[in-house]
Amino acid sequence: MSDPTPLRLHVPEPTGRPGQATDFAFLHVSPAGTVRRPPVDTAHFDTQDLAYALIRVLDEQGRAVGPWNPDLDPVSLRKGLRAMMKTRIFDARMLIAQRQKKLSFYMQCLGEEAIAVAHSFALQPGDMSFPTYRQQGLLLARDDVSMVELMCQLMSNSRDPLQGRQLPVMYSYKRAGFFSISGNLATQFIQAVGWAMGSAIAGDTKIASGWIGDGSTAESDFHTALTFAHVYRAPVILNVVNNQWAISTFQAIAGGESTTFAARGVGCGIASLRVDGNDFLAVYAASRWAAERARRNLGPTLIEWVTYRAGAHSTSDDPSKYRPADDWQRFPLGDPIVRLRDHLIALGEWSTAQHEQAQRELEVEVTTAQKEAERHGTLLDGHIPSAATMFEGVYKDMPAHLRLQRQQLGV
Repeated sequence: MSDPTPLRLHVPEPTGRPGQATDFAFLHVSPAGTVRRPPVDTAHFDTQDLAYALIRVLDEQGRAVGPWNPDLDPVSLRKGLRAMMKTRIFDARMLIAQRQKKLSFYMQCLGEEAIAVAHSFALQPGDMSFPTYRQQGLLLARDDVSMVELMCQLMSNSRDPLQGRQLPVMYSYKRAGFFSISGNLATQFIQAVGWAMGSAIAGDTKIASGWIGDGSTAESDFHTALTFAHVYRAPVILNVVNNQWAISTFQAIAGGESTTFAARGVGCGIASLRVDGNDFLAVYAASRWAAERARRNLGPTLIEWVTYRAGAHSTSDDPSKYRPADDWQRFPLGDPIVRLRDHLIALGEWSTAQHEQAQRELEVEVTTAQKEAERHGTLLDGHIPSAATMFEGVYKDMPAHLRLQRQQLGV
């Protein structure tokens, strides 16, 4: 009898590290326009191939091709492009402001703008999003959300609508269908399912949209959310943003090696799609498909958005320590803003001159909003909410020990 082979533990490793270019061969990319579009009422097991393919609409020449082409009108396309551009400019200005110590912390969505912006186009008033900290595009794509308010929250100043009770970037806008962001991983995913179930129980017409990153899918709440969504056919869209990195941890550590995150949905009895998250048209088309399923009581849909986190995880992170500096430039799915710009130019509905003009206009708009927000204070000058706000909005009748504490503070 031969000696038994020693057992070995497999620890996934990224294909690139600082000084070593990433080999993106692991990323299966289907040619644009080649992935089928099934009927909205298709059974979950008939989406198995869609959980491994990659739904794409925009080809390398900027043309919209294939069955997923949503035929968006030029006005909507230009609106989407401007919203993505505004989101990127907003992020850049707030990143600089954090370095100037005007706010304590920031997280940008550089390279991921198409996902939140295009998805927002498929939602309706009253629908509720349960986002993570990289879906600011859901708000910046709207005309009824003030950039000044967002910046005041970031700066924790006297006009902060949350009165300093949330970490910067963790917005909360009930009127905009934007549930309070939580720093606890994956909690919002199961909350989205519960909210959707409540909407169905009430006989309402509103759907939910839950968000999670690739790394957080390793949390138990992710799997619980899938179970409840499947069992009760909750009217919810379950968005998994696979941007390849969870802080410094490669997506394979969360289970993305040799399979896809979308495949988990199929295994749980949920119709699932894997989509090019840098393709504005593909994002909108898949979001609309999933939203229609939810509104027609056909159950939940899980969508894996394949993208790349171009910037640092946060202002507390240095990605040069764990990945190549040129990864984003080499990522096969490109830049979402450039791709939509090129599509509009190919249609004859945009030009380089118009793009440059829009860039200047949006930079002025963002800069003007920042100046207005700074009038109400920044982290530098101490114009912060009063300590009295700690005692407000919690109890209808404040307990005696808290009344005493407030008196001792003199607020």
